[in-house]
Amino acid sequence: MNQSNNSGILEQFVNTVMGVKTGNQQFPETSIATTQELDIRAVLVYKLGTILQIGVMIFVLLGMEKLVILIDNNSSFASWFSTFLTGLFFALLSIRSRIFSLLDNTRSRQTYDQIIRPKWAPPPIAFPIVWMIIAVLRVISSVLVWQQMNHRFLVLPLVLFVVHLALGDTWNTIFTVERRLGAAVPVVILGPWLSAVMVTAIYWKTNPQAGMTLSFSCVWLTVAAVLVFRIWQLNGSEPLYPLKLTPVEK
Repeated sequence: MNQSNNSGILEQFVNTVMGVKTGNQQFPETSIATTQELDIRAVLVYKLGTILQIGVMIFVLLGMEKLVILIDNNSSFASWFSTFLTGLFFALLSIRSRIFSLLDNTRSRQTYDQIIRPKWAPPPIAFPIVWMIIAVLRVISSVLVWQQMNHRFLVLPLVLFVVHLALGDTWNTIFTVERRLGAAVPVVILGPWLSAVMVTAIYWKTNPQAGMTLSFSCVWLTVAAVLVFRIWQLNGSEPLYPLKLTPVEK
């Protein structure tokens, strides 16, 4: 009984930290795919939303760089304060990057709970736990890169990092919120997975310890990409692009 309670408390804590909604919350199902026609509007929305999110986060990087310069040049602050503040900043980015997105980035277990999954698929609780671990590794590796780059934020490794986060948020919109299982396949490969490999490589080049720390995310995203592909196969293998939707009459 105590073990069950402890497990429930742990799950609630992890879901709260990672912002994952549980229960029977419903996404509005007001449209369905009735043709194989490409939804051009959806493609444009995804692209525009991702570009705007990247732009906002780069602007935030610039703001952090200006702030840290002021702190480093002010003798009234302890020498460790800018590092502490930077760690908090990267923690915010790693856990809540979606606050900078105009797209619906609701984190929910509903889609994963309701679709057909392969037998080897991890249980739902595994995802927020693993992503919380990855968030910690992202903070550590990004701080190491920031230190290596002389406390600068507007540098290629960190810009690529926020691009990676934005691509992951857009993928979440496509898969979790809109349940476009076909479009989610190429997006997860060309977006979160490929960008994770690129970020890890440039982190490694900048600071080998940072790259080594972040490399676990590549392993997990490889597993996730394979899982997304198998889910697509098991749930009808719809076209690998967003289908045009038709409103449902109520």
